Amino acid sequence: MMTAAFFLDRDGTINEDTGYVSHPDELMIYPWTAEAIRLINESGAKAIIITNQSGIARGFYSEETLVEIHDRLKEELGREGAFLDGIYYCPHHPRIGDRRYRIVCECRKPAMGLLNQAVADHKIEIDRSWVIGDKASDIRMAAQAGVRAALVLTGYGSETIARRDLWPCAPEIVSENLLLAVRLILTRG
Repeated sequence: MMTAAFFLDRDGTINEDTGYVSHPDELMIYPWTAEAIRLINESGAKAIIITNQSGIARGFYSEETLVEIHDRLKEELGREGAFLDGIYYCPHHPRIGDRRYRIVCECRKPAMGLLNQAVADHKIEIDRSWVIGDKASDIRMAAQAGVRAALVLTGYGSETIARRDLWPCAPEIVSENLLLAVRLILTRG
């Protein structure tokens, strides 16, 4: 059975973008995040994170540390009755960092590798799904995939909205934060 999904950016959308979150204790989840994800869960849609994590390529933290950060995120969401259906990340950077990770890949947003993998893994109905993020790369990925997009003004969102020349197309929704975007999307049906 096919289902809709909310493909969520992490830094700047779910949690504060403080640079590179390199330790679980540095993860500062926005106060509205758990409610937003709980609403997604209750709707029957999948809540899936798709995130670029070039801090791994840059040597700021390891993939093992990223797992610990994501475990903390899942734990904090779980305390508030919310859960993620999947977390997909790209550890690469095309020009910077450790040679193992310094590659042009198909998973770094705006490329669609992670989104395509999530669609296959979770049997996602793409035309009923949304991408929500704070950067032009999120909007670009959505446009390439044929998914509707919402831009949040947290994180880099205010900067992104000021640079509309970087958008391949306008997001369908611009919202103050993740919770307001999710509410608006769910009321549209």
